Amino acid sequence: MNIIVTGGAGFIGSNFVFHMLNTYPDYRIICVDKLTYAGNLSTLEPVMDNPNFRFCKIDICDRDAIYGLFEEENPDMVVNFAAESHVDRSIENPEVFLNTNILGTAVLMDACRKYGIKRYHQVSTDEVSAIFLLTELTCSLQRKHQFTQAVLTVHQRQGLIFWFLHITELTDFLLQSVDVLITMDHITSQRSLIPLMIANALNDKPLPVYGKGENVRDWLYVEDHCRAIDLIIHKGRVGEVYNVGGHNEMKNIDIVKIICKELGKPESLITYVADRKGHDMRYAIDPTKIHNELGWLPETKFVDGIKKTIKWYLDNKEWWETIISGEYQNYYEKMYGNR
Repeated sequence: MNIIVTGGAGFIGSNFVFHMLNTYPDYRIICVDKLTYAGNLSTLEPVMDNPNFRFCKIDICDRDAIYGLFEEENPDMVVNFAAESHVDRSIENPEVFLNTNILGTAVLMDACRKYGIKRYHQVSTDEVSAIFLLTELTCSLQRKHQFTQAVLTVHQRQGLIFWFLHITELTDFLLQSVDVLITMDHITSQRSLIPLMIANALNDKPLPVYGKGENVRDWLYVEDHCRAIDLIIHKGRVGEVYNVGGHNEMKNIDIVKIICKELGKPESLITYVADRKGHDMRYAIDPTKIHNELGWLPETKFVDGIKKTIKWYLDNKEWWETIISGEYQNYYEKMYGNR
């Protein structure tokens, strides 16, 4: 099976690439990534020489490049991790989010139509819901993010809001049959709370916490996340939304204190900063559906996952220091430019 994984040089995407190559040695994984702030090619170094792996530096908004790749590789499936993230950045530069999260997704779906790919998996986020406890039903009703709306529409053949139809080529695609799957989860990254706090604590820098640190998040260990997506793309019901939750709700301030304790750092490093605008107090996901239908449950408790994460950062200091310094952006030309 040939699978195109977009956003595959990012945190979750790269771990999914590793999982699939290890679990299915006869699968071919074609990794697509633009290598922005969220993608780091050095992360994929362990698999760069794997004969069943190919990396392509492509922007999913580049229709010609995407079509060329689909024509060349003839994928059986597409798993889309590629997305702009972080609320602060969306406020600062919303146009970038519109381009990647909406137009880029439309390009991928158009490519699926054009080249007859029948299975498409969209990795979305719990933030598409306007309420704080997210279920699959409320996701279907709320649909705040147009890219999730678009993916659901493809399968259900419903109408899209008119301006979205005008700026994409989805009209013809809506008439085609495509097996669509979506997962909703609380997506973290190398620049979110836990990585930032670990890196700052190791360098004895202040640990900036929004507000009073009472915001609650449900944390999911990345390997459990990858197992869930693997299960869904192989056994999930098409046209369905599956919530992937970790059963690990924690206040931000409690997580920061755990990190301080594990690293032997004083809590005096914690610095409270002004809360960001529109900061949600709680993200919570109800993963009952994926458990009842597919038997999936997270295997990693938060206390174990945070220890594994901290150990990884201790063992890979050079990797994350290059990210903080920005030097990783030169890695592509240095290590891969001549390939």
